[in-house]
Amino acid sequence: MKPNPIDQLPIPTTNGNLHKPLITTNHFILPVITLALLITVHLYIGNFSDLRLLNTATPTGNSTEDLKCNIFQGSWVFDDERETYYTNETKCIIDDRQNCMKYGRPDTDFMKWRWKPDKCELPEFDAAEFLEVVRGKRLAFIGDSVGRNQMQSLVCMLASEAYPIDVSYTNDTRFRRWEFPSYNFTLIAIWSPLLVKTRDPNPTNFTRDSIMNLYLDEPDDAWTSEIDNIDVIIFSAGQWFFRPFMYYEKGEIVGCHFCNKENITDLTVYYAYQMAFKTAFTTLLNHQNFTGLAFLRTFSPQHFENGDYNNGGNCVRTRPFSKDEMKLDGYKLQMYLTQVNEFKIAQSEGEMRNKEVKLRLLDTSDAMIMRGDGHPNHFGHPASDNKSYPDCVHWCMPGPVDTWNEFLLEMLKMEEGEGFIERAPQRNITKLNLR
Repeated sequence: MKPNPIDQLPIPTTNGNLHKPLITTNHFILPVITLALLITVHLYIGNFSDLRLLNTATPTGNSTEDLKCNIFQGSWVFDDERETYYTNETKCIIDDRQNCMKYGRPDTDFMKWRWKPDKCELPEFDAAEFLEVVRGKRLAFIGDSVGRNQMQSLVCMLASEAYPIDVSYTNDTRFRRWEFPSYNFTLIAIWSPLLVKTRDPNPTNFTRDSIMNLYLDEPDDAWTSEIDNIDVIIFSAGQWFFRPFMYYEKGEIVGCHFCNKENITDLTVYYAYQMAFKTAFTTLLNHQNFTGLAFLRTFSPQHFENGDYNNGGNCVRTRPFSKDEMKLDGYKLQMYLTQVNEFKIAQSEGEMRNKEVKLRLLDTSDAMIMRGDGHPNHFGHPASDNKSYPDCVHWCMPGPVDTWNEFLLEMLKMEEGEGFIERAPQRNITKLNLR
């Protein structure tokens, strides 16, 4: 039993004088034990001085958590020495509406910010490596004009390694096919901004406020007719869901959005967004001939400030927000959560059914909510055009949209050795100067 420390204190007597406690055998035990321990430790260190002591706070490499890095969580850092992957003179197609340098954007710092994940580095895009990873594959962007924005970025980024050849079946620029013959790789853009079937009751009188019919439980033939011959799909959709719609399920009206019709239920945009992705993912899982890889590229936020697109709003920033200044919130967060929730449901269902379809999340939203500086604003048109509506939805090229394809390459590389993509051989490549 340990001696009570209070027993070692002087004890006052009733007359105020202090008496010292009597000396007992307890006083000898503790010093003897301490001396013995010190001698033992000294001998131990002397005989085993070459042993390495481990700091318990240092990872030993036995935990997989130490090796994990979420490439989608991080911040933007300024890198004045990093060159863009292409310019507006590279031999590739940049839509004029995103060709900010061609139409006189005066600042250039928006091209000099790179994405830095919190716990690792995001490698620079390597066009030769990307083309080796997708050798013999067909990759399709299915969605709206922001998806086409990413597709055009990828074509330009790959142009440093191989000339893209336009083999499109139509003159409609919303449907494009690019071939890279030396890699037997085809890149496809399929216009399907809502992913499900639509019909315009008055196609000759279409305006921004026209009420379109949206068939929430019927996938769009534009992409379902193609997926037999596609290996990698990138789904994306967003801004189109905010327009007026009449919603149909099983051929019957179930509600509407901004229709102002009596006796018709006014449903939220989130309901239609959820149903569209549910239909898309269900169609993919039920399709007998698709056994490839499908990505959901998450909601791309717009950045109108000082008003909406039609009442004075603009996007004139010249540097990103920090992640303390700007996070997903409000309707942008709700759109993101709606599509990601449907993605997770589909992913779990696919795993339970042992489907060969691989569903992956290309989670770009947190990074892009900070890039209010990356939009064309009024620099997506010739100076002579009517620029009454600024563009704070699409992304300048080159610009932050190129980071999406850096993400894409890293995710494709994660599939190497998993049975879908064979590991690409290591090669020394002399890049072509196509600028």
